[in-house]
Amino acid sequence: MIAVVDYGMGNLRSVQKALEKVGYTVLVTSDAQQILNARSIVLPGVGAFKDCIHNLEKLNLVEPILKSIKKGKPFLGICLGLQILFTESEEFGKTPGLNLVKGKVLSLSRKSKTAHPRLKVPHMGWNSLSIKKNSPLFSGIEDGSFFYFVHSYYVVPDDKGIVTTTTSYGIEFVSSIQKGNIYACQFHPEKSQQVGLKLLSNFGKVT
Repeated sequence: MIAVVDYGMGNLRSVQKALEKVGYTVLVTSDAQQILNARSIVLPGVGAFKDCIHNLEKLNLVEPILKSIKKGKPFLGICLGLQILFTESEEFGKTPGLNLVKGKVLSLSRKSKTAHPRLKVPHMGWNSLSIKKNSPLFSGIEDGSFFYFVHSYYVVPDDKGIVTTTTSYGIEFVSSIQKGNIYACQFHPEKSQQVGLKLLSNFGKVT
């Protein structure tokens, strides 16, 4: 069973339906024990970094997520679910993240629009991935494949060795990472049609 963490933010039903479409049993839950009992965990998210951290703490979901990851369960963070893994975000002032990945979350507007003033932020729509290293998440997915993005911030990991893909939008930013059993992407696989379903199918096969 794959647990999709419900903390009051994110495209939960779309993620659930996409995972079910590729054959997995999915439970959308805010129950700590159900998260601990799950085989793998998905943390989607849309919205503000600070609100996400606050909601997870308020619902006492940080500990079961951290425990599950420490036990080696496959974890997939989507969009904001990627960003909160990092040490801190500059969104609305510095906000501490879960610090599972050393690094920062920076404003796409401040960087990309400096180089290309006409670019719109948030970065919204289809864009391609440049695959930087092999990952089970991208098995059978071609370099240059297009995925759907909606975001105004991007991650900068201290360890460049965890970067699995990058994407260009004014700047070249990190669009997915893998650190051990932690997989995370800035784009939305649940909105990315067949190639997104392939990625979710790949995640479900990770043990």
